[in-house]
Amino acid sequence: MYHMKSSRLENNAFAPWWFLRNLLPEFMSNIATPAPAAAERRESFVLVIHGGAGVIPREQMPPQKEGEYRAALKAALQAGYDLLKTNGTSLDAVSAAIRMMEDSPLFNAGHGAVLNSEGEVELDAAIMDGATRKAGAIAAVKHIKNPIDLARLVMDRSPHVMLVADGAEAFAAEQGLAKVARQYFITEHRQKQLERIQREQSSGSKPQSIWQQERVTDSFGTVGAVALDRQGNLAAGTSTGGIANKKPGRVGDSALIGAGTYADNATCAVSATGHGAYIVRAVVAHDISALVEYRGLSPGEAAELVVKMKLVEFGGEGGVIGADRKGNIAMQFNSQGMYRGFVREDGKHFVAIYAGQ
Repeated sequence: MYHMKSSRLENNAFAPWWFLRNLLPEFMSNIATPAPAAAERRESFVLVIHGGAGVIPREQMPPQKEGEYRAALKAALQAGYDLLKTNGTSLDAVSAAIRMMEDSPLFNAGHGAVLNSEGEVELDAAIMDGATRKAGAIAAVKHIKNPIDLARLVMDRSPHVMLVADGAEAFAAEQGLAKVARQYFITEHRQKQLERIQREQSSGSKPQSIWQQERVTDSFGTVGAVALDRQGNLAAGTSTGGIANKKPGRVGDSALIGAGTYADNATCAVSATGHGAYIVRAVVAHDISALVEYRGLSPGEAAELVVKMKLVEFGGEGGVIGADRKGNIAMQFNSQGMYRGFVREDGKHFVAIYAGQ
């Protein structure tokens, strides 16, 4: 009797007993354990941005120029905030904030990016979704007005993570993303910067490395953003023109997932800026995420270890911004300063350039 097939039990007198013995416990368990409640809408969100570490030395910063930087940072924060307060996604907020900084001639991204050794811009960008860990990146593009938008398209509409140079621009055309003339990106300031560096080289008084050239001539200027939205999702993005007088084809950390850009809902979202070669070698963004995951550190504590210890050991200078799902943020740097800011649900903007302000 105990070995009867289920098909015979359907018309068997012992079927009620079989139900009690085999199915009732599961049935009662389902009653006793209610279904998970639907996710509640969060009231809190945060957007953190940077406009590059290094900055113009305080004594060389005219008050008018400082005001322009602070206004540009506030405008970028407002663009992202307007989306987050109306239940927009962290990805959209990151894109909007970075787009504002790419359009500003003050930063080393998009319009106003540094020039390579041939006098042209080559732009890199990346974006990552903390909910899915999908990512998109582009490098060495010359005609894309907002590189962060193309990186987003690579993530959303291609099976790839990174596209570069002509291939990236061809994909942009396929997606209907408008191109702009190369001259759009070039500013008088960047032209003079390149001329100054190359003049130093030809005179024999050049600094020892391209990195030292960048340090003594201008701020790093890479831009980035991280955000937490009301759905509890994180995102990170970074955009840059790289290093002035770089060799054509050079790609730094900004476009490399895990180096200059990383996001994971389980840990944090990070965007880095500074000496790209060392940030790549130290895998800065993912290293911060790993410290949050494996050591239980906050983003600020993890960033402090990586930026002020590990990166320094490599000889690198720079900084990071970060955020986690609890709304904890990071804005650490080991340089003179970092153009940075954040805004929460209360709409109050915090912006700073140097340590403490």
